[in-house]
Amino acid sequence: MSWGTELWDQFDNLEKHTQWGIDVLEKYIKFVKERTEIELSYAKQLRNLSKKYQPKKNSKEEEEYRYTSTRAFLATLNEMNDYAGQHEVISENMTSLITAELTRYVQELKQERKSHFHDGRKAQQHIETCWKQLEASKRRFERDCKEADRAQQYFEKMDADINVTKADVEKARQQAQLRHQMAEDSKAEYSSTLQKFNSEQHEHYYTHIPNIFQKIQEMEERRIVRIGESMKTFAEVDRQVIPIIGKCLDEITKAAESVDHKNDSQMVIEAFKSGFEPPGDVDFEDFTQPMKRTVSESSLSNSRGDGKSEPKFGSKSKGKLWPFIKKNKLMSLLTSPHQPPPPPPASASPSAVPNGPQSPKQQKEPLSHRFNEFMTSKPKIHCFRSLKRGLSLKLGAGPEDFSNLPPEQRRKKLQQKVDELNRDIQKEMDSRDALTKMKDVYIKNPQMGDAASVDLRLAELGQNIEKLRLEVQKFEGWLAEVEGRLPARTEQPRRQSGVYEAQNPAAVNSCAQDRESPDGSYTEEQSQETEMKIPATDFDDEFDDEEPLPTIGTCKALYTFEGQNEGTISVAEGEMLYVIEEDKGDGWTRIRRNEDEEGYVPTSYVEVYLDKNAKDVHKPLQKISE
Repeated sequence: MSWGTELWDQFDNLEKHTQWGIDVLEKYIKFVKERTEIELSYAKQLRNLSKKYQPKKNSKEEEEYRYTSTRAFLATLNEMNDYAGQHEVISENMTSLITAELTRYVQELKQERKSHFHDGRKAQQHIETCWKQLEASKRRFERDCKEADRAQQYFEKMDADINVTKADVEKARQQAQLRHQMAEDSKAEYSSTLQKFNSEQHEHYYTHIPNIFQKIQEMEERRIVRIGESMKTFAEVDRQVIPIIGKCLDEITKAAESVDHKNDSQMVIEAFKSGFEPPGDVDFEDFTQPMKRTVSESSLSNSRGDGKSEPKFGSKSKGKLWPFIKKNKLMSLLTSPHQPPPPPPASASPSAVPNGPQSPKQQKEPLSHRFNEFMTSKPKIHCFRSLKRGLSLKLGAGPEDFSNLPPEQRRKKLQQKVDELNRDIQKEMDSRDALTKMKDVYIKNPQMGDAASVDLRLAELGQNIEKLRLEVQKFEGWLAEVEGRLPARTEQPRRQSGVYEAQNPAAVNSCAQDRESPDGSYTEEQSQETEMKIPATDFDDEFDDEEPLPTIGTCKALYTFEGQNEGTISVAEGEMLYVIEEDKGDGWTRIRRNEDEEGYVPTSYVEVYLDKNAKDVHKPLQKISE
């Protein structure tokens, strides 16, 4: 089967077919190029996806990856990154083994095809030239034969005419012989040209054209084989990365099988265990006994002193109430005295309002009013300041000793801090040792450098190491305190009015013990059943560090007011005072006489002059609740 013998007359069709074959090859090259672009894009998207879900360094999200499930997810992300790398390998191999090779082969194929068809056209032109020569020789022979016949006939005619001279007859005879000779020469030339043409034609159709077409056939077959090999390589490139992709998938499966729900549950316990005991039972409150309304401090102290069945807020045996009180409700209880302000007196005489808003001993009120008084007393205000500090700590400004955390979490944080400081000390010591060796080299070889140039840095490193050691000692002391190895720190008691402490010792202790805030931040609880004791100064810091509210204006007392209830302040008629919180709609205005005296007075008892520039720049309790 040969194109030279079977397709000797299909030169134009073979030219079209071979061009189509080159077009198919170029189309396949384009297909592979697009496949490599898809692989690169897919690998890039996989890498971006893996990077997107990677935990950020030095963030809370990074701490979440200590659980087995999240570690398995992290391993999956890493394996997906390797998986993307294999698709990049596919793209690179296809580009180098298929696209580049076929592109170079197409250029060679085009040159070879051009050469073959040029030879074919040249052979065709040669045979056509031979045919034209044969046709010309044939026409010339035909013309000479006709001319010879006409000359012979003219001679015979002249010879038969008696009127023609002998000279004219001889001339006609010579002309006829000449034409006959020319015809014989043309015949010989035509015969020679015909033989030559037949020889050329035979060689053309049986030698030249078959050879050219055979070369074209071989070229086309090589193209077909090459495209088949490229398709096989296309599959092999994918097959080569399958084992590595399988390993990636095996690692993902292995990571998934390493997920341990029991271990994760235990880690949740370790992460959030507070170390506190659950609250105890709540005592029964007998509402059948009449209860007289008294001043909040006396009510609190008497109820504790007489051993009545009233609930002991903040005591450990009765549970902790702070976690179950909503912040908005708590703040609404603490922002004002929760009593309707008294109407202004008819006259400016103090006798018009003998007991201020309400006389504690004149009438009885239900337990809810007494509870409101208890919530507005100073101990609870101080506890609310502790609550406010807990909220601020949760927003990011935590104490250095992590006292806002439960004991178990505090111990872990302190241990982490000690380990971190020890690592920093080791780094500084390594740097110091390296500089010391450098200094020794400089001393032995002064040409290498000045030994005195490193003294400043050595002194700085020594100071840093000393500071870090002091920090380690400080945090180890706090850690030992939490673990019960050392007694609790004892410092000077907090600043507070001696009269108030004498009147409300139980309330102060209750506030010190009830250190849990509604937002979930805790401090250590004072208890006889544990070895952890809260320092006195820890509670003192809860409110001593707070800055006083800024003044927003001034006011003048229109009437005398005797502030006998907790949270109120006594004023005299005509007295000028500072306004630190305007009326919120409950009829009370908060004022200040000096740095130590402030409280609420009925708004109708004073004439307020607000400073517009300073208005609405206070109200810290509202800020915290927001």
